[in-house]
Amino acid sequence: MISYTPPSSPLLTPIPTDSAGTSAAEAPEPTGIENMPMAKALNAGLRRAMTNDRTVVLMGEDIGPLGGVFRVTEGLQAEFGANRVLDTPLAESGIVGTAIGLAMGGLRPVCEIQFDGFIFPGFDQITTQLAKLTNRHEGAITLPVVIRVPYGGHIGAVEHHQESPEAYFAHTPGLRLVSPSTPHDAYWMIQEAIASNDPVMFFEPKSRYWPKGDVDLSGTSVPLHATRVLREGTDVTLVGHGAMMSVLLQAAEIAATEGLSLEVVDLRTLSPVDYAPILESVRKTGRLVVASEAPGFVSVSSEIAATVTEHAFYSLEAPVLRVSSFDTPFPPAKLETVYLPDADRVLEAVDRAMAY
Repeated sequence: MISYTPPSSPLLTPIPTDSAGTSAAEAPEPTGIENMPMAKALNAGLRRAMTNDRTVVLMGEDIGPLGGVFRVTEGLQAEFGANRVLDTPLAESGIVGTAIGLAMGGLRPVCEIQFDGFIFPGFDQITTQLAKLTNRHEGAITLPVVIRVPYGGHIGAVEHHQESPEAYFAHTPGLRLVSPSTPHDAYWMIQEAIASNDPVMFFEPKSRYWPKGDVDLSGTSVPLHATRVLREGTDVTLVGHGAMMSVLLQAAEIAATEGLSLEVVDLRTLSPVDYAPILESVRKTGRLVVASEAPGFVSVSSEIAATVTEHAFYSLEAPVLRVSSFDTPFPPAKLETVYLPDADRVLEAVDRAMAY
């Protein structure tokens, strides 16, 4: 076994203090329940992780004084200094490659990819280096790197700004993938991702950055790789992740007015997938609809549909059905409401499942 001792890092300069001489590391941990949007919850989670662990550093394009395009890192450079919140050149391959080196040197880098479609220049570094180096060195080194990826539609943008590329990375052994759907999950999951010694792809649904929700700052979090039932039902199971959860919950509300009881399951984790709650739900309802903003061909939804069919075949009263975006490039903004799944398309699949 190769032994490896990371060198001390010149980046760990003294933490800035306020006018009273109190450093961020000495600040009391937040408590109580606060109502906030997901973007602010992520900001608070990053702040807490950086306060608790001086090896956590942030990297990305325009994340310093600007606070990132979506203001997720707003104020963090002023609080922790430019050595811990680094504005990088416009070079995703360089961002990821540098993060790998910093992780080998003992730090915990958190990279922000400005938009989902910008991740592909860093694809080689992620899939051939970040995902494989620990295995290549027989566990002698770890790479605690988090790559934050704002993804998905409903923001009125164009291709490269509204895509859902999560399946590319879920297919790659050596990466963990998660996606929160609520501010509370975002706050806790980003901290757990940073604490992981494995690389974590952290997919943030852009359309959920602004809606507010309660965040229990002093509570305990659900484990990072745990699927959760958001709404119980008896007739059909709906499974999704990220921004799709608001659509599925809306569909369940509409169905309830028509006498149908839909169970809504939030994946939260895309690799590894926590199948136990999904299979338990399907064995109860006998029907499954899996929904995602990503194109349907060779998708996360495809894998879930196949696995449920393998393990709960005799519990199914109907084929597993998928609802997805179309297998085309993302269209101009005026067509995004046609391209992206909505409650009507989900309910159409529910009707098809119930017809069996």
